[in-house]
Amino acid sequence: MPIETRGVDTVPDEERTSRPRDLVSILLGSNLALGVIIFGALPVTFGLGWWDSFTALVTGTVVGSILVAPLSLVSLRTATNLSTSSGGAFGVRGRLLGSIIGLLLSLGYTALTLWVGGDSVVGALHRVVGLPANGVTTGIVYAVLAFATAFGAVFGFRLLLRMSRVLAIGMTILLILGVVAYAPHFTTAAPDPSGYALGGFWPTWILSAVAAGLSGPIAFITLLGDYTRYISPRRHSSKAVYLCTYAGLMAGLLIPQLFGTFSAIAVHADDWAVGLVSAAPGWYLVPLVLAASAGSVGNAGLMLYSMGLDMDAILPKASRTQCTYVIAGASTVLVYAGHFLWNATDAMTAFVLILTALGTPWAVITLLNHFRCKGVYDSESLQVYNRGTVGGIYWFQAGWNVRAAVAWAIGAIVGVLCVDATPTYTGPLVAHTGGIDFSFLLSATITTVAYLTLNIGQKPPTVPATTEAAQPAAEAVAAATR
Repeated sequence: MPIETRGVDTVPDEERTSRPRDLVSILLGSNLALGVIIFGALPVTFGLGWWDSFTALVTGTVVGSILVAPLSLVSLRTATNLSTSSGGAFGVRGRLLGSIIGLLLSLGYTALTLWVGGDSVVGALHRVVGLPANGVTTGIVYAVLAFATAFGAVFGFRLLLRMSRVLAIGMTILLILGVVAYAPHFTTAAPDPSGYALGGFWPTWILSAVAAGLSGPIAFITLLGDYTRYISPRRHSSKAVYLCTYAGLMAGLLIPQLFGTFSAIAVHADDWAVGLVSAAPGWYLVPLVLAASAGSVGNAGLMLYSMGLDMDAILPKASRTQCTYVIAGASTVLVYAGHFLWNATDAMTAFVLILTALGTPWAVITLLNHFRCKGVYDSESLQVYNRGTVGGIYWFQAGWNVRAAVAWAIGAIVGVLCVDATPTYTGPLVAHTGGIDFSFLLSATITTVAYLTLNIGQKPPTVPATTEAAQPAAEAVAAATR
């Protein structure tokens, strides 16, 4: 299989051979990893039992998936990734906001995945073959996983899709075995009787719904276009793409995260990754090594692939392959820092909530623009920055749509000020929201109001009639606006 050479340029229709059902495979297979599973453990660490954690996870994931899945339709129209596509809303330079947000989101999740997977591999191998569980061993395991991740990401989308198809089946079997392994220690009660993290049930439940449930779909706000740019709107309907994206998000996030909740209650340990290994019966240690290593490579590989595209969008003179190698090194450094320097659990919670607050207004504006322009884009104008030129219908003011940038800034500021990531960070407005984290809701609402208000009387840029690649078939446009 050749290495993918295409970066964020427009994918020709003859190369757009993926199918909507591939979205289910890649979203399910890539998410069955310990780096995703650990988010299901968060509600338990916050003080919730099984059923309260279950309702928080399901509610957050359902709401997030409904709102995020339509983003898959944007790149279906533009044939490029989402951060580049957002130039239709923010301008061809303003779309760098999306590239930076996507880069940070994927960078953090990649480091988290390799950190959790690596620690679990080391612990399981220590029990199986007596491998020393020290810093040297951990460093070597991190390096091996990072290399395998970079290998998959450099080869590109086709290899990652094939890996995801295998992982969707293999990891499901390993998780079913995990349910059997930890079932004797499971109870529906909260393992920590000391109380709720935020002092009351509802603030803690909402924190869980946002930090563990809602954050899952939000993590894909810049990633979905990496896959749908390879689906042709001439051969597949928007409805099929949306439904498959929604199904992939729901299955790919709820299955691993509910296993995380289940196992966190069963192992009852302050450090979930350590408890997962120490509480595992002997027969499950080898499957656990496979799950920790293969799942981590699949999930981190997909994130790293997306980071390579985002970096390519920021530095168009560099190739996607070069950008991927650089980002692979940066994420590996974060892996070591997360293990040796930080309180990773607290840092992870704060990171997720703050990035959610920054990413939500960007996603809202990108979606609002998509529906305003009825899914019709000028693909040539979207590539102006990548080609080192100027002009085009998305040039606005020196490449920036100031209205969109201002609306994003307003929503992002409000969102960050409302984040409650105790004990690492608490926004000053949390005291005025009853101690409950309403950052996502307020950020999305205020961004919507600000963007629509600033664009009163403004029409989207007119797409030239000759820009065939940017205009989907008539029935596809109709489906996108239904």
